[in-house]
Amino acid sequence: MAARRAAAEGGGGREAGAALPSAPVTGLSPHGSLPACVAGLLRELLREEAPGRIAALTEELFRAAGSLGGEAGAEPENFPPQVEEGAISLWNWAVTKHMGSVINDEQRAKLRFVACRLVCLCEGSDPPEGTIRRQILMSMKTGKGWIDIGKADLADEFLEIALNSIEKLYTKLRKGSDGEADIHVHKADVEKDLFKVLSYQAESAVAQGHFQKAVMCVQRCKDMLMKLPKETCYLSILCYNFGVETYERKKYEQSSFWLSQSYDIGKMDMKYSVGKEMRAKVLRLLATAYFEWDCKQYLDKALKAISLANEENLHPAGFFLKVKILLKSGASDEEINSGITVLFMFHCKVILLHIQEKTLDNLNVIVFCLAVAEFMHHELSLDFCLNAAKVLLENGRESVGFDFLNSVAGRFESSPDLGKITLLYIEFLLQNKRELLAKQKVEEIIIGHYTGKQLLSETLNQLHIILWDTAAKHYEAKNYSEALHWYNYSVSFYTPGQIDQNLAKLQRNMASCYLHLKEVDKAKEAVKEAERCDPNSIFTQFSVYKIAVMEDDTDKAVEAVIEMGKLAEKSSQCEDKPTVDENTGSNLLSLAAQIALENEQQVVAIKALEYLSEHSRDCRQVFAALKCLVRLVLSKVVVEDEEKRNKDIKSMLTYLTLAHRKLAEPFTEENLARDIRTFEAHWFRKVAWNLAVQFKDCPEKMRDFFVLSFKLSQFCPSDKAVLIAQKTCLLMAAAIDLELGRQQVTSSEQMEFLTQALQHLQACKEVWKVLKLTGDFAKDPTDTLLLLYEFEAKSKLNDPTLNSLMESVWEQPQIEVKTLEIIASLAMEPPARYPALCKKALQGALNLHRKQTAIDAVKFSKCLHSLINLSLPTGVTDLDACVLQEVWGYFEDALSVISSTDGYPEMEILWLMTRAWNTGIFQYTIGKYKEAEQWCGLGMRFLNHLGSLKKTYEGHMVGLYSEVLDKLDRAKGFIPNEE
Repeated sequence: MAARRAAAEGGGGREAGAALPSAPVTGLSPHGSLPACVAGLLRELLREEAPGRIAALTEELFRAAGSLGGEAGAEPENFPPQVEEGAISLWNWAVTKHMGSVINDEQRAKLRFVACRLVCLCEGSDPPEGTIRRQILMSMKTGKGWIDIGKADLADEFLEIALNSIEKLYTKLRKGSDGEADIHVHKADVEKDLFKVLSYQAESAVAQGHFQKAVMCVQRCKDMLMKLPKETCYLSILCYNFGVETYERKKYEQSSFWLSQSYDIGKMDMKYSVGKEMRAKVLRLLATAYFEWDCKQYLDKALKAISLANEENLHPAGFFLKVKILLKSGASDEEINSGITVLFMFHCKVILLHIQEKTLDNLNVIVFCLAVAEFMHHELSLDFCLNAAKVLLENGRESVGFDFLNSVAGRFESSPDLGKITLLYIEFLLQNKRELLAKQKVEEIIIGHYTGKQLLSETLNQLHIILWDTAAKHYEAKNYSEALHWYNYSVSFYTPGQIDQNLAKLQRNMASCYLHLKEVDKAKEAVKEAERCDPNSIFTQFSVYKIAVMEDDTDKAVEAVIEMGKLAEKSSQCEDKPTVDENTGSNLLSLAAQIALENEQQVVAIKALEYLSEHSRDCRQVFAALKCLVRLVLSKVVVEDEEKRNKDIKSMLTYLTLAHRKLAEPFTEENLARDIRTFEAHWFRKVAWNLAVQFKDCPEKMRDFFVLSFKLSQFCPSDKAVLIAQKTCLLMAAAIDLELGRQQVTSSEQMEFLTQALQHLQACKEVWKVLKLTGDFAKDPTDTLLLLYEFEAKSKLNDPTLNSLMESVWEQPQIEVKTLEIIASLAMEPPARYPALCKKALQGALNLHRKQTAIDAVKFSKCLHSLINLSLPTGVTDLDACVLQEVWGYFEDALSVISSTDGYPEMEILWLMTRAWNTGIFQYTIGKYKEAEQWCGLGMRFLNHLGSLKKTYEGHMVGLYSEVLDKLDRAKGFIPNEE
């Protein structure tokens, strides 16, 4: 893209700057329909100097201007001159600031966009010539600016505006022409701009992948070259750049078209054409495109193109490419040697030329080709010879290649780089499965290493890579003895006691081979050596771990896992230079867990999985580890004693909490797709639910699992099933907290339980509101449970909102008797004490009992019992007459029900009789004889309804009642008559 932009900007005499004639800024105001925000932002930006604020204002102005009209074909607005002047000032300001590096290319493009759009809006119905020319320039530059920053799609609108403006200009010029000569002058005038716009449109089309549009634009430009011959070079380079761009995208068919066009255009006018070097460059890339597209189908075209390139300009790359194509074509060794000889002779000419002109030192790179043995006395680069030999060997010409390598080895026998030749020899012997010969070559190098013929460090490193790659291939093929053989070659180049991280890797690899061969002692020695060289490597600890597992040493294996976990954590925290790839530690821990499970070492596996779930950044890996942990721990919990069981339950809570935390982290489609996250959330919420049910003998843990199940379900779609599960979890959690609050706990603990219960209830209410919209829940008791739980919590917390809660309860038309009775009970359950609420609830319950078609005498009796007990407490002496009158009514209700129904509990009748009688006796003792007679008489009325117990109490009560009446009569005798 950079090359393409350079060609497009640099060709055809295009101006680098784009400043417009200055215009005084007289201030902008929101005249016409120009929004005030655009005018205000423009004024502020032109005065601003701070780069940060300039960037912010640019973005705001760009967004604001984007909502204005201005597309091609849109009707212009009737804006005042100040708007156009402001737009021109903005354009020039952007040019100045960009030259001063205050704004970047993208900001300049956005400001050009704003200025150009404002100018287009101010065009008017018949703009003067100068205005149209300015609009053409601004539209072209705005479009080109978008192309240059890689946003070609935004350029099309402005390039279309430029085309329309060019047409307007040409029409205007024709109208004012005096004759045919003037028309030709005007046409030539606008054609230059038209050529520019078409070339920019071609650039935009190529960038967006619109091949046909680009072809059409370039063809129009090509047709104009007869009148604009100076643009030949520019258009040729532009097509070449298109060819490069499409080649890099592997669109070989399009690339070959553009490169062919570039070559053809380059020959149209030799006076203004690109040079022969450029034409040869185009043809070489064209040959390469054909070669890589389909070397069999387009072989002739590739050969033709490279032959033309070599005719245009002799270059080693051209001859080298020709040799490559010949190799692919199946040409004979004689043909290839002929090509090689030509290329070699060409290099000799180049060298002689540089020697004559004394410019050899200024030559950047001369890549020499291979040569047959008779040319070896000439000066050739070793690297070039090796590259040439590689091309031959890679294309199956072993005979020529190896003969040539032997010749090269003889030629460079005294060179310190001689080892490179042997290395290439070894590489190709190994590639051709000739390992025995390769081993001989390696052993020769080892002997030379210890007899004063050491390889250069770079070459030795390359040899190590070859040896390790070969060993790795044998390891993958499970040929561990052979792998050790090649690793031992690599060890041979290290001195005893040498500390090197690569040596540690080598020893670890050897340890793995020994373990597969069941040679544990040798593996331990290798790992010991690795620890000496690189003790803080997670790979070393992994090797220690594998040996510990193999020896069934659980403690040692756990220690190694712990060290691996620490090193993995340390690596993930080291942002500047991590010791290993961030996924390596996690992958090793995952592998460690797998190894432990395969060897039935659950304790070790659990420890590895715990570290993995804590430190891995791969969500899928974390969830897989947590699932495995859940299954492993569940299998243990069933058979464990209580102490270990409690510990494992705590671990399960930890795992599920971690799963919730991972699900709550921000995610993308890359690290966790939505459907996968939903699946994982369902799995973990169901596990939490089942655990809650399973551990019902441990209320706190049961509650915690229900709460976790609810939290996990929040990452699932809110369908009916999930909403029901959420509601149940929260109700159960609230119920458990209330139960824990009822137990013998401190006041602070009780307050905590009750507060938590209220929180669960509040969340449950929200879920319940949504759930009720999904169906008919008329028979669902949730509303009642929410009411009772909330009442209990608030009453025991002495919550000030309790009364408002109860107001809503009293207003409910269909509240059940049992609900009111439970509210009455809870209102007096310590630490709550709300006798007024209790009485009101009992009264409501009693009223509902009365309204029933068939009164349930047992339930009625219990409710009445509670109400009388509350209103007439035992042992209370100072009773208000109103209270006694109210209680009297309750006794009368009881008598009414007893008289009209069967089944009223006899013990309740006895209790009512006793309470009425005792109340009368108490009235008597305080001198209230009339009240005493009434209450005692009430008690006698209940006596008549006793069954088997009547005889027990009748004699005694009749006697006492007669005595009371007698005493009352005597007492009345002392009462003076009223006058």
